[in-house]
Amino acid sequence: MPTDNRGNQYNVTSHGNNSQGNHYCSRDYGSSASNSNSYHYSNSNGSYYYSNSNGSTYYNNGQGSATYTAPSSGGSGGKK
Repeated sequence: MPTDNRGNQYNVTSHGNNSQGNHYCSRDYGSSASNSNSYHYSNSNGSYYYSNSNGSTYYNNGQGSATYTAPSSGGSGGKK
């Protein structure tokens, strides 16, 4: 079973590329994660988005601007 950069194990539930060159990957972290079905995608224009297992999100528009949203749970729930 693969692990992410925080050492959390997950199963890949779907992944691929579409005809526009955009990539996506969905991950199942199990019931103990704040967001068990996390995903990320990256676009051919350089932008990308992560919905993380701890409930946080990250978006980068590929042009120097990025937005991070912290987990809404207050920090103690799920894996970080």
